[in-house]
Amino acid sequence: MENDSSLLNAARMMDQDALGKIFDLYSFPLFNYAARLCGDSVLADHIVGDVFAKLLEQLSAGNGPRTNLRSYLYETTYHLIIDETRFSKRKAPLELAGLLRQEPDSGSPEMEDQLLFKQILHAMQNELTDDQRHVIILRFLEEFSLRETAAIMGKTIDNVKVMQNRAIAALRKSIENKRTRKRVASPRIRKLSKALGI
Repeated sequence: MENDSSLLNAARMMDQDALGKIFDLYSFPLFNYAARLCGDSVLADHIVGDVFAKLLEQLSAGNGPRTNLRSYLYETTYHLIIDETRFSKRKAPLELAGLLRQEPDSGSPEMEDQLLFKQILHAMQNELTDDQRHVIILRFLEEFSLRETAAIMGKTIDNVKVMQNRAIAALRKSIENKRTRKRVASPRIRKLSKALGI
């Protein structure tokens, strides 16, 4: 993956190749992220378009990110989704579609992975607050660090740690109540399962 700072430097000069690479690198992951949060693929597509339009506007004005382009794009996406959900007063549900991404070096997800993930997803939808759900998505599905997650959400690292711990405890309790203990093959699901202690 190309260095964000070299891409940003070229993009600030409105280099078409750099802008194209930024779009190619981040459009699909941002779409998946937006779709996870808002549950609407059409809205997610519009939001991603708005994110890149805002990036271009900021860069052409000499503003925008100086470092960590990835966090900047996710933070912008997050804020646009929050603005949209406040405007439309719709709950932002999670959808299973797109959440269980196929790993590059694995075949199709194992049936046990899918069943466990459906149970985790159900618990995320019903047992977590919006902020807790967002922390789990950023930390375990998008694989952001605590610092990046805090920056994206506009929270302190300590707040993110508390939300993460409470979310993991709530998910663990929900899964344990269903007595689900399965062997998991997918690395992302295994990472989330390990955090949940199952």
